[in-house]
Amino acid sequence: MTMNWWLMKSEPDVFGIEHLKAEGSTLWDGIRNYQARNFMRSMAVGDRAFFYHSNTSPPGIVGLMEVLEVGLTDPSQFDPSNKYFDAASKAESPRWDCVRLAYGGSFQELLSLDRLKELFTAEQLPVVRKGNRLSILPVPAASAASLLTLLGPVQL
Repeated sequence: MTMNWWLMKSEPDVFGIEHLKAEGSTLWDGIRNYQARNFMRSMAVGDRAFFYHSNTSPPGIVGLMEVLEVGLTDPSQFDPSNKYFDAASKAESPRWDCVRLAYGGSFQELLSLDRLKELFTAEQLPVVRKGNRLSILPVPAASAASLLTLLGPVQL
């Protein structure tokens, strides 16, 4: 069985790499896009993900995560006080899933979206595709290897 690579976006002021580092692991909840949810459904324990800070200046890759658990029900969909509450989702047939991710380290420097656009095509790295707003994207193995070389070792 091969390990898959992903890119997962979060706003650093909401939940950034430093939050994950402090917590050690987290539920990646609040995903309310069906395509992103389906990507999450195809994850396996042991898969790795690049942590990408979005909606900041500059956006880019800042760290690594590892998938610890898959197929979890996203609890935020049932909490009326949560901004990700989904009144149409029912406990007996939940719409939204999540995974548990572990902190895998931070890179010494952010690899910006502008730099990624210089180095990769949209086929090589979907995050560089114009207009791409998905918060979870697959990363081809060859592109993941290139990213790891560019980013260098992680700091724990």
